[in-house]
Amino acid sequence: MLIHSISDHHFSLSRFVGYWVVVLSKMVVSGSLTPGQVSFFLGITPVFVAWIYSEILEYRKSSTPTKAHSEINLADLGGETVKEDDRTALLEGGLQPASTKVHHSIKSNLLRFFFMDETFLVENRLILRAMSEFGAILIYFYICDRTNLFGESKKSYNRDLFLFLYFLLIIVSAMTSFKILLDKSALTGKSILYLNRHQTEEWKGWMQVLFLMYHYFAATEIYNAIRVFIASYVWMTGFGNFSYYYVRKDFSLARFAQMMWRLNLFVTFCCIVLNNNYMLYYICPMHTLFTLMVYGALGIFHKYNEIGSVIAAKVAACFLVVILIWEVPGVFEIFWSPLTFLLGYNDPDPSKKQYSRLHEWQFRSGLDRYIWIIGMIYAYYHPTVERWMEKLEESETKIRVAIKTTVAAIALVVGYLWYEYIYKLDKINYNKYHPYTSWIPITVYICLRNVTQQFRSCSLTLFVWLGKITLETYISQIHIWLRSGMPDGQPKWLLSLIPNYPLLNFMLTTAIYVLISRRLFELTSTLKSAFVPSKDDKRLMYNLIAGAAIALVLYSASSVFLRIPQMLA
Repeated sequence: MLIHSISDHHFSLSRFVGYWVVVLSKMVVSGSLTPGQVSFFLGITPVFVAWIYSEILEYRKSSTPTKAHSEINLADLGGETVKEDDRTALLEGGLQPASTKVHHSIKSNLLRFFFMDETFLVENRLILRAMSEFGAILIYFYICDRTNLFGESKKSYNRDLFLFLYFLLIIVSAMTSFKILLDKSALTGKSILYLNRHQTEEWKGWMQVLFLMYHYFAATEIYNAIRVFIASYVWMTGFGNFSYYYVRKDFSLARFAQMMWRLNLFVTFCCIVLNNNYMLYYICPMHTLFTLMVYGALGIFHKYNEIGSVIAAKVAACFLVVILIWEVPGVFEIFWSPLTFLLGYNDPDPSKKQYSRLHEWQFRSGLDRYIWIIGMIYAYYHPTVERWMEKLEESETKIRVAIKTTVAAIALVVGYLWYEYIYKLDKINYNKYHPYTSWIPITVYICLRNVTQQFRSCSLTLFVWLGKITLETYISQIHIWLRSGMPDGQPKWLLSLIPNYPLLNFMLTTAIYVLISRRLFELTSTLKSAFVPSKDDKRLMYNLIAGAAIALVLYSASSVFLRIPQMLA
């Protein structure tokens, strides 16, 4: 009876959804529900029901004395015993016992899902769980930022508390997560480790902490430093993507889709569920744009990338494109106006109504329009610099110490001059110089961080861990750590779970926020393995078309359900 009652959920789905539309409408403090929000709810409800049903089926199967086959564990998918093809098959017909694979069409899988095929649900139970968890987190976002269930409090800045918390985190990290790396360079086979992955992740981690604290405490006095941090992230976009494409030479559709999935899956659903414009999360369109530009620069005539003059021509072309679009008056508006529907943004703040819809995009992208190209240049010369460092480490002690001391001294002097004459400017004047000078503090940091083998080989793994989830922490902060209370609103308040106890509230909301961000990082990767096959472009296109068709059907159905509250009134 229980199985039949769950299987018959489709017949009562309209009443169920209609009831919750009424309930949510009463909870909303920022206006009526949108078709996109209802579409999300229509989509996640059957997924959630299917997951619950699959858990019941799995429990019944595991409680019987004999099993037909062993459980498929997602944790095992990262191991060497499971091939990449098995990852992509998980929701494309399921993994079968033994080594035989049975591939079903997308239409067949959708029908099996709709009619609650027990075999299909058990095979894909963990994917259904991941989808349900992803949806539940987004609902939590909505509850925190769009309803009156939780309170809000004002931001307040105290320099002493701000510095105390940050340096305390550094001390704790140094005491508990200090690690000396023993990795070898992929280029030379030696422990040079110039700009190694641990180092760049750590770099992102400690910057992200300051970036988030800047928002939480409204620490406006470090505005210029935040601009440098964002430039550093964009620099890493150019550096990392150039390194990958130049070395791996992988310009496949699958790689491109996986890259776009990582950058935009989470933010897309946030835009739908929270009814926000894409540009509210300006980091995402910026990184997407500059990633696409690196991809295009290296992908065009990629067979000739080994020729130095070709790379020089491509870099020069990148500079010319940026100069044309961002420096020549009027070109920016003409070039980007067709994408206003995607990149347009109007701040609800009445004092900013005079700005055009593309003003935010022009301001944000313009600040870091050159630094991604600098990252590409540094990536191209990375092997050369690493070989220089190798020779330096093998030279006599006096020569080695003299050269390193000279490099450090020059870096410090240049950094000091930049600080005195650029960084100390007020924010408006600083922003004028930022696009042309942000490479200076980045280069100074790279020189000092890599000046000795000891510096290069150590890292604080706590910041490395945080550096891996910068995208998730950036997006999540707006809704479950801070609070805006309205579509497209800037997060001007703090989420308050413990009223009148600001430090306890900071501790609790931060713990929840970081844990959810980490989980979102894992879920994005899990769902990518299921829906973005790495070696099957045909199936990837089928998945894309099916996803678009499902979205269209859900959006159309949402207009019907939005009328239910009026009918029930």
